[in-house]
Amino acid sequence: MILGMSYKDPRGVLVPTNEVDLTDPQHPKRVSDGAPLVEFPAKMSKSLKNVVNPDDVIRDYGADALRLYEMFMGALQDVKPWSTRGVEGVARFLRRAWNMVANQPITDDALSPEQNRLLHATVKKVSQDLEGLSFNTAISQLMIFVNGFAGEGKPLPRAAAEPFVQLLAPFAPHIGEELWEKLGHEGGISYVPWPAWDEKALELDEIEIAVQIRGKVRARLMMPTGATPADMEKLALADAKVQAALAGATPRKVVCVPKRLVNIVV
Repeated sequence: MILGMSYKDPRGVLVPTNEVDLTDPQHPKRVSDGAPLVEFPAKMSKSLKNVVNPDDVIRDYGADALRLYEMFMGALQDVKPWSTRGVEGVARFLRRAWNMVANQPITDDALSPEQNRLLHATVKKVSQDLEGLSFNTAISQLMIFVNGFAGEGKPLPRAAAEPFVQLLAPFAPHIGEELWEKLGHEGGISYVPWPAWDEKALELDEIEIAVQIRGKVRARLMMPTGATPADMEKLALADAKVQAALAGATPRKVVCVPKRLVNIVV
């Protein structure tokens, strides 16, 4: 269910949203006479005169922005408040996505390990969230992708651009088709096989490990993902920050939890 803002004048009479002056959002007024209005959230309905005309939103922001915002508002089962400012935010994301693919130089360069990891993480997240109808979190991951790859004059590898457009297309089909054509493809994007992800590409070479001494975290060290407890102990005790925190005390016991923690008991 979608909530919209309703307005009442001093007599308690409902005022349609298209007759409300929101120049100052904190003090809504009636357009005709400047009368102050009381704002309150309520179910979007004609009887409460707070319906948003989709034609107006499409005119100002485009059909893809309206479609994307409706899916980005929250989980399908939640009660969600409508916000035109939210539509503006989604429209800005779509402009960034467009500029990233249409205006950045497309190259055949190989992806860096970080770029490759972000690509496969995005393919996995969007694919699984689509299956679970979690559209809002899938869109959030697409925004993370754009933040990682977008930049004026920054080269965009084709190996990242094409899967991204495929992932975007179910949410913003008009822009998806246009970008697919700009990438040099003929025929609809809907007929192209869905991109797949590689679990191995998601693995990190190094991860951050917390080192505790006397029950408090004294250091955070980058260690190989496959480090054994013996390796973790050796790396932790060799670190300068750990030695400084020990202040000459002799470790009585070192407990290592792979991929998580080193706990030094003195």
